[in-house]
Amino acid sequence: MKHLSDTSQISRRRFLGTTAAAAGTISLFPNGAFGAAAPREGETDHFWYRLAPPGPYIDSQRDNQAFGFDKEKIHLSEDNAKTWTRSIAFPDADNITFSCFLKNGNILFATQAKLFLSSDRLKSFREITVKDPAGDDYIPHTPKNPNAPGWYFHPLDGVHTWDIAGKEMLVWGNYCNVRGGAVPVNIYYSTDQGETVKIAYSFGQNPHFQEKGADPKKRLGDPDNSVVCRHIHCVTYNPAENAFYASTGDIDRGHGHECHWMRGVYDSKTDSWEWKPIVSANSNSRFKSGGINFVDGQLYWAADANGRVPAGEFHDRGIFRCAPEDLPDKTKHTLLFNPLYESANMIIQDGVMLSAHYAPASPYFTGFIYSPDMGKTWAQYDLKQFGRRSPLRFEKKNSDGWFRVDLRAGWIDRAEVLFIKPKA
Repeated sequence: MKHLSDTSQISRRRFLGTTAAAAGTISLFPNGAFGAAAPREGETDHFWYRLAPPGPYIDSQRDNQAFGFDKEKIHLSEDNAKTWTRSIAFPDADNITFSCFLKNGNILFATQAKLFLSSDRLKSFREITVKDPAGDDYIPHTPKNPNAPGWYFHPLDGVHTWDIAGKEMLVWGNYCNVRGGAVPVNIYYSTDQGETVKIAYSFGQNPHFQEKGADPKKRLGDPDNSVVCRHIHCVTYNPAENAFYASTGDIDRGHGHECHWMRGVYDSKTDSWEWKPIVSANSNSRFKSGGINFVDGQLYWAADANGRVPAGEFHDRGIFRCAPEDLPDKTKHTLLFNPLYESANMIIQDGVMLSAHYAPASPYFTGFIYSPDMGKTWAQYDLKQFGRRSPLRFEKKNSDGWFRVDLRAGWIDRAEVLFIKPKA
């Protein structure tokens, strides 16, 4: 695979030629699925990769731990999913949408509209009731269709915990209103290892994402907030500012912009938040984005701008860097690489930048975007044997050095799990 380091010199024709070269001789399979003969593991110039082994769906990892589920049980591994030492019955396991390990070993996990905590290594678990900013119980709405309660807790990103002033914080937002029913859009947090989960911020009532036929007086969302969105793409923390950033999507549907960058500051003394929009935009903008990372005081992100553009013009896409305070000023952004297609997931760890293509909007089948040196050089790879897959929810490397990545069918439907290990 050819390294592409000078993005200003990449034409669309050269880009597509490089794409074809990256595909190599890997065969395709009917309907974008991979067959029994397809290799489950392999390597590129920059990394090794392997599908998760048969068994529980590996939903999250931390250090040597992995949390998985099948249709009837949830499982815990303490050797990076080589074996599953603990299991417990959980009838709604196939509807799990989120899980996270806390530093003390607690496991927080969620179905579509319910949140659970195990504090004893899956010997047991209990349901957690979210608290609103006033400290009252936050009860999910009762859906008209009981089979479509919505995705209250499902995230698109994969990093949700940070050590702040000697204490771990868990913060995440729900990527929702795509599958499973209409729901309000919230940012959640916990400062006590998942024992208590509260709402850090609630977006307003978006008229486009409400239950059909529902009482207008019972619309989903904060009635006192004029900032609306469809869902949250990413929430992350900048230690240099002691502040959190969140990005949302998707387009202006006549009710105001849905693409926002939000900045939030948490006051531990009062257990309260202050969130403010930094910038808002329509869909053809680098601010329709995700994959937010902070490294050495610099802000990095990936853009998935879309929508119609005039003939001869291109979408405002790419992987960008700037100082956090310069985010609203596009003239102060550095375009590190332009893959030409939508990409709004990215993780940065140990100098490696790992991003990916969205399969429905790209000629790549399972496309990865990779820099081994913080954006100085770039390569792209298409792991075609896995079919039309969108890599999402990149999680930090486990104790064996492997990133965990969801492979979603099409765009968002759960399919497989892939592990990626950078080469030296």
